[in-house]
Amino acid sequence: WTTDISQRTIIAFSPEDNFQVRLPAGDNDTSLLNLVVYVRDLAGSVTQVNISSVNIIADLATINDLIDTITNLSSTITNNPIVRLLSSGNQNVVGQIMTSLSQEFNQMNNDNLDKAISSGIPAATISVSSLGSSSLQQISIPLNESALINYNIQLNSLANVRDYLVTFITNLLITTSNSIILQSSSLAQLTQSTNQLTRNTLMLVSNRCYELSAALYSMFEKISYEDAQSASNQLFQCASNILNAVNGPLQGRTEVLDLDSSRANVISTDYDIDLESAWSNLNLFSDRNDFSTETIEKNRNIYYQKQLTNQINSQVTKMISLLTSSLNIHLNIGQSSLMNTSQLFVSLETISTESLKDRLVKQVENARFSIPSDFILNTTSNSSISLRSKINPLASFGNFQNTNLSRSISLSIIDQNGNEVSFQARQDNPIQLIIPRDPNLLIPSMYLQNVTSINSTINNLLFNYHYINITSSLPISVHFEIHSLNRSLAYLFIYKFDQTPQLNSSINLIDGWTIFCPFNLTNDDIYRYFIDNQQTSTHQSLIFGIRELNLTETNNYCLNNSSINTSLPITDEPYDFTSNYELLIYTSGCYYLDDNNNWKSDGLIVGSLTNHYETECLSTHLTTFAGGFIVLPAPINWSYVFANADFMKNKTVYLTMIFTSVVYIILMVYARFKDKKDFEKLGVTPLADNNKSDHYYYQILVFTGQRTNAGTDSK
Repeated sequence: WTTDISQRTIIAFSPEDNFQVRLPAGDNDTSLLNLVVYVRDLAGSVTQVNISSVNIIADLATINDLIDTITNLSSTITNNPIVRLLSSGNQNVVGQIMTSLSQEFNQMNNDNLDKAISSGIPAATISVSSLGSSSLQQISIPLNESALINYNIQLNSLANVRDYLVTFITNLLITTSNSIILQSSSLAQLTQSTNQLTRNTLMLVSNRCYELSAALYSMFEKISYEDAQSASNQLFQCASNILNAVNGPLQGRTEVLDLDSSRANVISTDYDIDLESAWSNLNLFSDRNDFSTETIEKNRNIYYQKQLTNQINSQVTKMISLLTSSLNIHLNIGQSSLMNTSQLFVSLETISTESLKDRLVKQVENARFSIPSDFILNTTSNSSISLRSKINPLASFGNFQNTNLSRSISLSIIDQNGNEVSFQARQDNPIQLIIPRDPNLLIPSMYLQNVTSINSTINNLLFNYHYINITSSLPISVHFEIHSLNRSLAYLFIYKFDQTPQLNSSINLIDGWTIFCPFNLTNDDIYRYFIDNQQTSTHQSLIFGIRELNLTETNNYCLNNSSINTSLPITDEPYDFTSNYELLIYTSGCYYLDDNNNWKSDGLIVGSLTNHYETECLSTHLTTFAGGFIVLPAPINWSYVFANADFMKNKTVYLTMIFTSVVYIILMVYARFKDKKDFEKLGVTPLADNNKSDHYYYQILVFTGQRTNAGTDSK
């Protein structure tokens, strides 16, 4: 290890007392590398021996030569000294080389990301923030195309190198627990840069980590808890890395790799014999009527990415079950196992059933589960259960991309037989959970509403109306933030789903309302209001209106608290705004992952504690959860539209529409006339030289395609 002893990495194991090791580079600043040797006797007792620290400097010239050789597909690659060492098949040698190279590649990737972000590329579009990290200082400048090109060049270069190197570690023999620890540690290092993992790399690593998990499970009763924990920690990390990597491109969080795109669009080897091949079914990859090459190639790559995602999700679920069982056997009531790294948080704890009541399960980044006191636990065991708490840096894609900025959190209850136990809370006393978001999400500035320029009296408007589209495949909550440029003003806020709200002495057509009073303002001088997902679930749009309260209304409804909730401040007189205000509207959602890896929302309610950086959810069951988040564009200001819709202010717009409509009608008439002429030509048309006495024939050739067996015997 370099500076943090908890980040120790295994580099070799041997039954011999004399062996060689190849060490990874030391600390970036001091080049110092700390070493420790564990000596185990035949009875399983372990002695720790600290040896002198050493200074190790990476041989960057040799590493860069390897990168160039692999990138350029050189024919001399087998003569490369590093490749020759990897080809030896020796677990220690391969593990040491892989660990050393991976650490250097990871550092190169971090430097590449830092350079791209400092050039104005949003961090959330090219990377997934590690757990526990703070928000980066990002500069708001136009996208730097050249910086993005340079970033992608190095990204794809290192992705190609990892794609080549992974084959050397996935076929090693699995012998002992030390073998599992060494190989899983190397794989965790290799997959740490999740933006550089091709589908081929992911598939090989997923299969290998599953094999290692199964091997660990087969020997968990014969090894020590320390060995089981060490191996499990690395395999948990491997599982998290490949999940983040396979979901990154689908969630729009990492770039699509060139190698993946090219492989997806290479003609399939079974193209001529497999008539049902998905590769050649263009309907799978078209965008409605868009069959352009660019669209087909893009969607074909997405198709194969989704297929691999489903495969890896299934495999990772099995891995986690195996690893949980491997650790559970070593834990008694009150004992726990914790893995807390930048890639993954996993906590496994054995507790009594009774102690589950009113339990607060904390994770990192303020993620937590608050278990109520009243619930139904479907288990026959009254003695002990295990709690497995987990958080991943990126939520799975599933069938819904609104989760692309969310962490994924889960809490599972496991019985003594290793089976997950069903948990059911009451609807009126649900589980409260907090789901954090990626800290590098960018929150846009509030939109200024220049309402003082609108003369409400002339247009007879009582409110300043705004329209927002809330159409979504899954229910969402809507959150309003209003900042008045004059903090002493009070406002009446009304809304109506799918139509314009109306409120006066004769009409009360609204779905909800609230009054914003100055004494309710927080330190940031922002009024906040939210509508939960239960209210929006069956609607497509929402129109809300805002107006200032006059001095009398402010005194009655803000200074006299008793009258706030008893009646509405209703007026029939248009009222001009005396100050502008700013708006920011965003949506959130609470979702859980079902058995088919699809996000669902039934039974979940978005809580009022939801903000820019986390979602509060209320649930009656336990599983894997994620939160949705979208900042809506500036709402349509209908008051402005109505106030400026007359012909004299919009001559160009109206004349353009009139001219376009007239031309369209003329073309419709002309097209109909030509269609009628074409119908008159339908039928058999004899050729001019067709004569019964002729003794020659016309040959008609029909091409049915170039596939094997695509011909026809029809005559």
